[in-house]
Amino acid sequence: MKYGKELLLKGIPVIFNKKGAEIAIGDGCTIKSSFLSNLVGLYSRTIIVTRRPGAYIRIGNNVGISGATIYARKGITIGDNTAIGGNVKILDNDFHPIELEERNNLLNDKNGGNSDLVPAKEIHIGRNCFIGCNSIILKGTFLGDGCVVGAGTVVAGEFAPNCVIVGNPAKVIRTLDTN
Repeated sequence: MKYGKELLLKGIPVIFNKKGAEIAIGDGCTIKSSFLSNLVGLYSRTIIVTRRPGAYIRIGNNVGISGATIYARKGITIGDNTAIGGNVKILDNDFHPIELEERNNLLNDKNGGNSDLVPAKEIHIGRNCFIGCNSIILKGTFLGDGCVVGAGTVVAGEFAPNCVIVGNPAKVIRTLDTN
């Protein structure tokens, strides 16, 4: 695991990096993990986990994270100056297969859950994004620079830069003027 200068921890996050995986946190990042560190009310500490060799989590410079879970089996990239609101979940995988037989095979997996049966796709969150509290960013999501995700939104898919995204399923409600 690598982290940059001036990392500020408010509370104690849970960070687990699987052997052969990568976690990199840029300069000037703030990770909030204590109940009162964000007045939206955090349900748990920030959790940052790579689950498989080769997985990565790359967090840019000046990123703020509040009680979020960031869990990678493949890869997650978060751009500079992005704010991740309270209790957000960023998950590049489904945690289990959809098909019954494959789920049962995973339950009997002697490899500690490292099965290739779990669907996973990389996530990219651009620079200068804001992810509202209690949102969920699902596998395969691509957020262009400057996107704003409304509170409680469930995001899957690709979104152009400077979009305001809300709902379940997520939809663009406007494009921000960047002039």
